[in-house]
Amino acid sequence: MRPPVGAPSLSRRTRLLLITAGVVVVLLIVGSRLTSFYVNWLWFGEVGFRNVLTTILFTRIVQFLVVGMVLGGLTALALWIAYRFRPVFVPVSGPEDPVARWRTVILQRPRLFGIGIPVVVGLLCGVFAQGDWQTVQMFLHATPFGQTDPEFGNDVSFYAFSLPFFRLVLNWLFAATAISFVVALIAHYLMGGIRLTGRSGQVSSAARAQLAVLAGVFVLFKAVAYYFDRYDLLFSTRNRATFFGATYTDLNAVMPAKLILLIISVICAIAFFVAAFRRNLQLPAIALVMLVISSILLGAAWPAVLQQFVVAPNANEREAPSIQRNIDATRQAFGLTPDNVDIKPYSGTSTATPAQVRADTTTIPNIRLLDPGKLNKTFTQLQQRRNFYGFAQGLDIDRYTVGGQTQDYVVAARELDQSALVGNQTDWINKHLVYTHGNGFVSAPANQVNAALEDTGGQGGLPRFSVSDTSGQGTIPVQQPRIYYGELLNNEYSIVGAGPGDAPREYDSDTQQWTYDGAGGVSIGNIFNRLVFAIEYGERNILFNSSINENSKILYVRDPRDRLQQVAPWLTADNDPYPAVVDGRIQWIVDGYTTLQNYPYAQQVPLGETTSDSRLGAQGSQLPNDNISYLRNSVKATVDAYDGSVKLYAFDEQDPVLQTWEKAFPGSVRPKSEISPELNAHLRYPEDQFKVQRELLTRYHVDDPGEFFSTVSFWDVPSDPTVQGNTGAAQDAQPPYYILAGLPGQREASFQLTSALVSLRRQFLASYVSVDSDPDNYGKFTVLQLPTDTQTLGPQQVQAQFLGSPQVSQELNLLRQNQTTIDYGNLLTLPVAGGLLYIEPVYIERAGQDSSYPQLARVLVSYGGRVGYHPSLATALDQVFGSGAGAAAGGAAPTQGSTPTPTPTTPTTPTPAGGSQAQQAAAAEIRSALNELKAAQQSGDFAKQGEALSALDSAVNKFQSASGG
Repeated sequence: MRPPVGAPSLSRRTRLLLITAGVVVVLLIVGSRLTSFYVNWLWFGEVGFRNVLTTILFTRIVQFLVVGMVLGGLTALALWIAYRFRPVFVPVSGPEDPVARWRTVILQRPRLFGIGIPVVVGLLCGVFAQGDWQTVQMFLHATPFGQTDPEFGNDVSFYAFSLPFFRLVLNWLFAATAISFVVALIAHYLMGGIRLTGRSGQVSSAARAQLAVLAGVFVLFKAVAYYFDRYDLLFSTRNRATFFGATYTDLNAVMPAKLILLIISVICAIAFFVAAFRRNLQLPAIALVMLVISSILLGAAWPAVLQQFVVAPNANEREAPSIQRNIDATRQAFGLTPDNVDIKPYSGTSTATPAQVRADTTTIPNIRLLDPGKLNKTFTQLQQRRNFYGFAQGLDIDRYTVGGQTQDYVVAARELDQSALVGNQTDWINKHLVYTHGNGFVSAPANQVNAALEDTGGQGGLPRFSVSDTSGQGTIPVQQPRIYYGELLNNEYSIVGAGPGDAPREYDSDTQQWTYDGAGGVSIGNIFNRLVFAIEYGERNILFNSSINENSKILYVRDPRDRLQQVAPWLTADNDPYPAVVDGRIQWIVDGYTTLQNYPYAQQVPLGETTSDSRLGAQGSQLPNDNISYLRNSVKATVDAYDGSVKLYAFDEQDPVLQTWEKAFPGSVRPKSEISPELNAHLRYPEDQFKVQRELLTRYHVDDPGEFFSTVSFWDVPSDPTVQGNTGAAQDAQPPYYILAGLPGQREASFQLTSALVSLRRQFLASYVSVDSDPDNYGKFTVLQLPTDTQTLGPQQVQAQFLGSPQVSQELNLLRQNQTTIDYGNLLTLPVAGGLLYIEPVYIERAGQDSSYPQLARVLVSYGGRVGYHPSLATALDQVFGSGAGAAAGGAAPTQGSTPTPTPTTPTTPTPAGGSQAQQAAAAEIRSALNELKAAQQSGDFAKQGEALSALDSAVNKFQSASGG
């Protein structure tokens, strides 16, 4: 019989080449990681959050070492036992026996395999383990909630911080046992302890003992898993269509089954341990079969039977206690407790007089005409100044007190837009050393335009801009208008700074250059740092450019949202950072959320899906679509637009999740008391949080479990009625709107975030939700609930009412035929004088022109079924309420002597066929006058246009008289 042939050996040259290649690969991987780490190290030092980086790094290293050593050590122990107790003599089945060859190789190099395999296993497992650093830190610094779950009586912190860690440890123990079992099985097979000969094969006593013990340990860990499974039932999704949390079936069938399976698992584990010392494997086999059958019968069959024949026929009664737990937990987890949400009855219908409307000094004067989501092109075309400047796609709303009067403004930072550089501007020197910053803060009162569109030869309907930049100061003065950190920089780096005798080189205006003197940036004055950044960005110019000297600094990670996410990776950053002038400096304000996935009995919400709406694509990236069951806006962060300094303020200091992270990263979050009054005046309730709470309020305003189960009182978030086209976007949710307005019973206007809600699968208005952003009442919800027996028009129906008005539709059609694009602004819902006032601006833009921009052309008004439509908000209000009602409104009235196209107050559907003979005749005259006006406009005959306008005015007056207006 020929002896087994060993594996062929490699030549010395081949071994050297392989070793050299391996070293090069390792150096490339390690070198790249070391370079990136050093760049991060410098950046965290710049912003003053290096303790965050070191804490994360230390935690990851410890996890890597602990998991790697434990799993590598257990693998080594399994291999040693298999090698130590291998059979002395192993028959060879034949000259071509592959097992014999491998056995020979292993026996020739026992240290290589005995050490190499555990090291590889340990390294791989350590790499995977270090990614769970947040779970470990939350467990180590857990803070009690002071609230217990209704089933087990555990503090909520057990489910938020401890249970995920226990699950993590248990999963690694499962992995360690499974890996050890597989390694031992293969090792015994190769060493001859297991031979597949004969009918059943042969297993040595040592192999049987080791594998039986490992199998018993695995089943024992399964018993521990059954123990923890009981707690996971509080996050059950069995009845997710109705509510989240443990159902009647979970509590009365699944939970007892878990305890029974736990006991059976312990018995099964003992059977495996006994089998380690006996040759008969029947006992563990029987125990294992019993465990499998029990898990099927008790874990699946019995709950299904109970659900089908006991719970389903009486679900409203059986599930009532669980539904009540779900209601209470969801309100608590998302900040919707009764002390925070004030639900008031509101009639929604009124016959307000002009005097009552004039008496409203909180809402009417502050009606917002400018939609920040529509005016990016207007701001860009009129205030861009240079091609490389730009504004964020979605502008922002904030409030300022100017001249003792507080009002809301559309605000935007004029940033450097790196993507807009063209031609030689994209040269490396220009892109990174010359064009380095934006310039200016642009604002416009949200309730005003410069003039009515037709009163100014086509130059009306525009924001009343005020600009604070290096050339001068506007309504809102700024000490340092240069913007080095913003949303449009695409995180491109800039190299700034110059020596004492060097001339400034950064573009500041057409007549002057600038040299950055802020505290932001990382020094690249030494050759080592220049080499590191040249490697990091793959750019040799950083190393060889002569303009870079000992005073130069590099600015990177320049998006405010990214800066927050870097220094506080435990936060979820809001979609929409917004600029505010605080103490004369432009500050980006970013909201930071703390979230949890496991809050007992609380509703789980897909964060990304719930916060999306019809305007999201224009405003920024969507939040991760993680399922969360707890949400707090616990941190307000600021990023200085000039020096990039990041400050985190604890806004919800009672949040246990925030307190936990403050223990993990001491000193990284400042106390709420350090928020200055100037900054506090510009904090606003975040849209993303409001969207989540708005969605929950559609269901969790209901108190009674039986009513909750029936869903009869549920509401819906309306789809956006102003979205045009057939792209499917019309089904996206209507976004909430920031407004400065009053609520019933309030004497002063407050800055609010508002939304209308409609009945479930209906378009009639069900409620009006508002949350306050003023410091004294910040976060207080007011819900005006309409009677269920009335049918107040909702946003979609009001939009249909607007477009169904003959005068509105005919004039809009006329505008479209003149190569004009119609764009509907935000449809605002405002509670006024006991009813609901709808306001919608209508913008026009010349079609097919790159240099065109939206202009406010008309204002649509609806109240109690009456429609107003006019270039002037005041006149549109007069059309709805009567003469004098719009005296207090903002906006721009037509100039004296102008002849605007009059548009009447009309009922919801004033069709001639359904009206009186006088109405039909007047409507016919209106159509005739509009046709004459169209013909006159096309021919350019101004005299005929005037005659047509006079005829139209007369016809409108006749229609109003015939309609009782």
